[in-house]
Amino acid sequence: MRVRNGLRLSMAAGLAVCSAVGCAERPGATASHAHVGGTWTFAVSGDSRNCGNIVMPAIAADAKRHSAAFYWHLGDLRAIYKADEDFLAEQHLKKMQPSINDYLFSAWSDFRQHQIAPFGTTPFYIGIGNHETIAPKTRTQFQIEFQPELDRPELRAQRQHDLAASPPIGDAIARTYYHWVQHGVDFINLDNASNDAFDARQLVWFDRVIDADENDAAIATVVVGMHESLPYSVSSSHSMCDSVGGRESGVRVYEKLLDAQRRGKRVYLLASHSHYFLSNIYDTPHWRDAGKVLPGWVVGTGGAERYLLPEGIEQGAQAREHTYGYLLGEVNPHGEIAFTFHELDEAALQATRTADYMPEIVTWCVEKNAREKRGVQPPSCERAGEP
Repeated sequence: MRVRNGLRLSMAAGLAVCSAVGCAERPGATASHAHVGGTWTFAVSGDSRNCGNIVMPAIAADAKRHSAAFYWHLGDLRAIYKADEDFLAEQHLKKMQPSINDYLFSAWSDFRQHQIAPFGTTPFYIGIGNHETIAPKTRTQFQIEFQPELDRPELRAQRQHDLAASPPIGDAIARTYYHWVQHGVDFINLDNASNDAFDARQLVWFDRVIDADENDAAIATVVVGMHESLPYSVSSSHSMCDSVGGRESGVRVYEKLLDAQRRGKRVYLLASHSHYFLSNIYDTPHWRDAGKVLPGWVVGTGGAERYLLPEGIEQGAQAREHTYGYLLGEVNPHGEIAFTFHELDEAALQATRTADYMPEIVTWCVEKNAREKRGVQPPSCERAGEP
């Protein structure tokens, strides 16, 4: 089968009951493939460097088969610090030997050609990861290169709607953090791509977005996506725990979302950065002991060098290592979301391979694009002495 793991991973149990019944739209919201008032789906994953040109077309094909209203990429598009293996295979087939400068010049346009284009008319929302800020690439360059994605018509309409709020939310500039409302769900894309974590401007913006959601009966659900997971997750050794600023601003965002849940909103957290699939990532002693567990997933499975799961976690329906795939969210009319991980095997990747690649690179991505050792982990929040 092309999709081997179709088990439903619902985190609905224990969530606060939504106070808003129905899926009314906030002005400026985008349309979807779903029938208003019915169940609809969306797709999400991140980290598509290394073999993303092989994996992302398969994600696009499978997401279309499941009528995904949009795809959401959580960052790390290309390696940047070195040429991606799929890029080199493509150039080798053309009998070219690109320099590192050749690669850097075309890395993001190559991403657009091989990873965005396969989605066709399916809306593609893009997040920024730490690899997008590796020199010589910068956040400003990212904003320029991906202006069409950051300034999609529905995102522009949402900004205009937010500017009319009192107090106004954000500004008219298309930034690397943004949100849009779709059928009563507020999708919020955050930028924690570098050690400055969530900067002061973004935190003010985020607070106002959540405040507006809490006061809007038409908003049933808040889904927040970012590259690095928030502090004190199961994946804390590869998260916002890596810096003091990350811990402080990340905890602030988590607590704000926890308050939104207490006020009756459904809240879901999505991240990538770690190259495996893992659910229940905030069910840790730090949050559990305080009764503050929010539902969260890591899905860094878009093609990057695959990682082993954190020590002590075994593979199963809610945890997959050395895997490719994406998370499909199924939204019901009350704003409850059930998530299913769709794992893609070699047959699925070969089926969507383009003429730019030989079958051998697909096999290499399946068999060799993996880290076999965990290595030395940076300190987690707890080991760093944080309370």
